[in-house]
Amino acid sequence: MNDRSRRTRVRVAIGAVALAGATMIAPARGASGGKKLIESGYDEPDTRFIRAHIAEMEQSPFDGLLFHVVSDHGDSLTWHIWSHKRFERSDFDGAVNDLDSTRFRKFTEMFLRVNSSPGDVSWFDDEGWATVAHNFGVAARIARDGRCRGLVFDAEQYFTPLFDYPRIQKLWPGSFEQYSAAVKQRGREWIRAINAEFPGVTLVMTVGYAPTQPHGLEKRSSIHYGLLADFLDGVIEAMSPETRVVDGWEASFAYREKNQFKTAYDTMRKKAVGWTASPDRYKRQVRAGFGIWLDNESDTRGWDAQDHGKNYRTPSDFERTVSDALATTDGYVWIYSQKARWWSGPRVPKAYVDALARAKAAHR
Repeated sequence: MNDRSRRTRVRVAIGAVALAGATMIAPARGASGGKKLIESGYDEPDTRFIRAHIAEMEQSPFDGLLFHVVSDHGDSLTWHIWSHKRFERSDFDGAVNDLDSTRFRKFTEMFLRVNSSPGDVSWFDDEGWATVAHNFGVAARIARDGRCRGLVFDAEQYFTPLFDYPRIQKLWPGSFEQYSAAVKQRGREWIRAINAEFPGVTLVMTVGYAPTQPHGLEKRSSIHYGLLADFLDGVIEAMSPETRVVDGWEASFAYREKNQFKTAYDTMRKKAVGWTASPDRYKRQVRAGFGIWLDNESDTRGWDAQDHGKNYRTPSDFERTVSDALATTDGYVWIYSQKARWWSGPRVPKAYVDALARAKAAHR
């Protein structure tokens, strides 16, 4: 992906959704039914790259991808959206023009990635939060104007531990109860700003409720993502009926067995209903999907483009894993990679490309 993501493993996820609403002003390209493959990784493109290389990109087995946008002044929306810096839709005329001018023939599932970074606005700062919500509204407008399927919200705490109460309260003091109430309210404001621009957005969360839940004698106030549950509660409570929220379930990056996908699916579709404050809305509007890390652990074990037996997955392993994911997901399976690149640099070996194509063909 881009600058910061090269220093820490980016967990971006696209989950699953049965339907994706679209506004009458700028409908998304194509239908979103069926099983879809989405690309994401360190070679995440911007709109200019997509416009220049779309013909080659669409020769891949994918149905779409994650991308980021850069303003006409050179600012990254992805990495500065959760800040005191205020963006306007007009700052991204060039990016929207790129999308509008790209001759898409196959990629119907395009998602703009946004982060919780730099995250330097306190949950209790009304003025600062008005800017944050406004910026996410801008992102939603860009996605709508560019006729994209929606947004991917990467909740990984790259710079500021926004959802980690023991750490965040050292920056901005407050009780867990105060934080819980404030975070839930910000979740409501966040989704309302997005829905004001894109009522039928497909909103993909990199993580859902599972990592927010305590185990044993643990309390949610001590969990790394504990406050994310409150944020999700606010989002689900206030989102429009047309919105689809996706649990990206990045934990499936390393899955090898089919039963792992089944267990995770049951957690997302059944167990999580008991974790949310809006169970009926959750059941109606939240979907499940899976991510597969092609070159899993390549940041530590490396990646061998010639001797595939040295990799975490051989091409046949990769094909089987993707097939299991496609058989289980509600809709989307996204393929993440770091050293193996689909669009630039050291390209994904043909054996893995063919394996992905076979897995997709089996579930067409």
